[in-house]
Amino acid sequence: MSQKVLLNATEVNIILHRLACQLIEKHNDFSNTILIGIQPRGKYLANRLASMLKTDYKIKNLQLGHLDITFYRDDFRRSDKPLEANTTEMNVQVEDKKVVFIDDVLYTGRSIRAALTAIQSFGRPNEIELLTLIDRRFSRHLPIQPDYRGRQVDAINNEKVKVNWVENDGEDAVYVVKS
Repeated sequence: MSQKVLLNATEVNIILHRLACQLIEKHNDFSNTILIGIQPRGKYLANRLASMLKTDYKIKNLQLGHLDITFYRDDFRRSDKPLEANTTEMNVQVEDKKVVFIDDVLYTGRSIRAALTAIQSFGRPNEIELLTLIDRRFSRHLPIQPDYRGRQVDAINNEKVKVNWVENDGEDAVYVVKS
């Protein structure tokens, strides 16, 4: 198995700042917007963006949630090993709000489809957008496209995109891994 660095820590930081600025352009003070990290890996990106928006860009009333989609996926019964659910932390009201789903890699689109179903348990958002760090554009199974993307990658099917976060993996980096 070999891996190639797609983004280093500096490049990840630059992309995060660009994504934060794009969110500010669209959502101003975020008074009617909720950021929702899709568990498990979108949580790290959502937390990092929320911290950046609060600290670097002085957004005061930012609302953040984490959504577990484990049992909303259409393939959750296909695994031989028992599933471990993640935590859902939704201390926010989504009814009539603008919601921004945040995930690290957009691959087939199935996680986003599951998130669209799962969010309905918490109310009916007025609008839903998608922010992703990495968009694997030629791998989609569903007609889902990001509103905000960090980097577009043309990885072929035997390649995997691996996103490392300093909070979980000890470094900020994105790799293309060949199996």
